[in-house]
Amino acid sequence: MKARKLFLAWQDPLTRRWFPVGKLLSENGTYAFEYVKGALAAQEQAGFEAIAGFPDLDARYESAGLFPLFSNRVLPRSRPEYKSVLDWLNIGANENEPLAILSRSGGRRATDTFEVFPCPEIDTAGEYHIFFLLHGLSHMPPESIERAEKMHAGEPLLMLKDFQNPVDARAFALRTAEQHQGDIHIVGYCPAYLNSEIYSLLDRGEGASPMVSVERINPAPAPLQFRVLCKLSARPSAGFAPFQGEEYASLATAQHESSELEVAAL
Repeated sequence: MKARKLFLAWQDPLTRRWFPVGKLLSENGTYAFEYVKGALAAQEQAGFEAIAGFPDLDARYESAGLFPLFSNRVLPRSRPEYKSVLDWLNIGANENEPLAILSRSGGRRATDTFEVFPCPEIDTAGEYHIFFLLHGLSHMPPESIERAEKMHAGEPLLMLKDFQNPVDARAFALRTAEQHQGDIHIVGYCPAYLNSEIYSLLDRGEGASPMVSVERINPAPAPLQFRVLCKLSARPSAGFAPFQGEEYASLATAQHESSELEVAAL
């Protein structure tokens, strides 16, 4: 089985700021979880505490099965809405393994402040793609929700730096790309945990600028949080690897390297 990597993001319930705090690795049917350096920032700046079941920030946790923190975020096949959810996420019947579902759904739950997102791979064309459910639609005015419901697959969405946003000064709002005169509607936001990656791409020049488009529209009775599935596409310059910022570096690896240096110094 091909190796896969998903990141775990945590939202400070007070400031609503998102931090990458861990990563889930899967290869050959086994799973591993490690905290990343973003967990230290979350701990120092927002009081983040180690997750139940993963008490040591410097440890690597391994399992033959998917950890409950993640498996509990995958809708059981026995649920009557399971097929509908797969359709909303644009996942085929032969692609419905747990990590694929988590990658598209984000594993969001009303009972906590975590969300999951994938680390994509650059394809043979030099591009990579991330799928995400549009954030913030429920906070938009009725006319924006109505416009969002009329969007179609392949329709481009324009990103706007919302630097005066009182909750997140690094936020990227998404608006319609004027399909006709006067068609300017902010319909939601990119997930906040993608902000650092988007800025990294923008810092590398115009050729690396990411583009967002509509992947699928799910009409009612789909809940608003499932209403719009988006795709972010990027063609980064040579040498760029997705999600390689310092906040995504493994704490377990850093601890291991530190121990080796200490032993070498003796």
